[in-house]
Amino acid sequence: MTTLPLFPVSVVGSLPRSAAVLQALRQRQAGQLEDAGFDAVADSAVVEALQAQQDSGVDVPSDGEQRRDNFYSFITRCVDGLQLFTLQQLLDFVEDKAAFEKLLQALDVPAFAIKNPVVVGPLRRARPLAVNDFLFARQHSSQPLKVCLPGPYLLTRSMWVKRLSAEFYPSKESLGDAVVAILREELLALRSAGAAFVQFDEPVLSEVAFAGPHATHSFMCAALSEKSSPEQELEFAVDLINRVVDGVDDLRTGLHVCRGNWSRNDAVLLSGAYDPLVPYFSRMKVRQLVLEYATDRAGSTDALAELPADKEIGLGVVDPRSAHLESPDFIIEKVGGLLRHRRPEQIWLNPDCGFGTFADRPVNDLAGACAKLSSIHSAAQSLRREYASAGSSA
Repeated sequence: MTTLPLFPVSVVGSLPRSAAVLQALRQRQAGQLEDAGFDAVADSAVVEALQAQQDSGVDVPSDGEQRRDNFYSFITRCVDGLQLFTLQQLLDFVEDKAAFEKLLQALDVPAFAIKNPVVVGPLRRARPLAVNDFLFARQHSSQPLKVCLPGPYLLTRSMWVKRLSAEFYPSKESLGDAVVAILREELLALRSAGAAFVQFDEPVLSEVAFAGPHATHSFMCAALSEKSSPEQELEFAVDLINRVVDGVDDLRTGLHVCRGNWSRNDAVLLSGAYDPLVPYFSRMKVRQLVLEYATDRAGSTDALAELPADKEIGLGVVDPRSAHLESPDFIIEKVGGLLRHRRPEQIWLNPDCGFGTFADRPVNDLAGACAKLSSIHSAAQSLRREYASAGSSA
């Protein structure tokens, strides 16, 4: 296992995609570009993303998710039984059209720009979701690599639309079984391939905790299938992730939960502390929780005091949506609050969320992303000098 410095610097997943990558993504989706042509563009972008992270002082980079339209829709190309819909197209199939229209109005993003995978047949993992991407990235980096996958609750919740899916999966619970099987197969394959860290993205958990049933939703996928009480939904989420990672103790696993990342307008994004989620986090069998804390929307890190003593925290210390550059002193202050509840070797440093978000809706540019990552690296160096006697993390 790779030895890492104290306060390892990592990313949540995506980096901004270049104009060439965005064009290639659109052309491939439209059937105007074959896979080989797309890969030629994407391969170069991944190499550039890895180099940019290394130059910025990132200790555990990702491939920048350069091949993905967004953080979960990409699986449509890997799993049989899925069809990609824009949110506008889904309006014809959702049960509560009025509520869904309110969602579209609240998103502050064109409905055609967000694409959602929907179950339209039996699911089958036709090809790896991320293993091949990881193997390519590993050829071009000597650093330990993080791989990000959509979480099982997010997928189960977002992909089940009754009018399209119930024939094949009568309930979200039955779909959940299929999703767990696919993600677990991918996780085991990534472990065998040598991934250092597999992170599952579950941003919609904050929607569940804060909004309650039948509320006007702010996440793109939260209104696609009707939900039970928040408590029932969160119990379901715990069960799903624990089944995916069960027994996988020799690979660092993590869970990322944020409050939305598609707009620079914070008014359309969720606010609320992690407090109601902590009891559920405590029972999830992942090693690290990757959480956003760069803005006041997330509340205080004091909520994390109640977590089990062995949980690592990937602390969000810069806002990926803003042009403002956080100083190393700002980041060190954020870490200081968490050090009341976690040991130095249990704290990783990362942005609140990805820098690329939806392909048609970047929230930052590469120069801005690299500047923020470099600031995190500077803060980490200062913290390492101060806490050098605490040792290193593995």
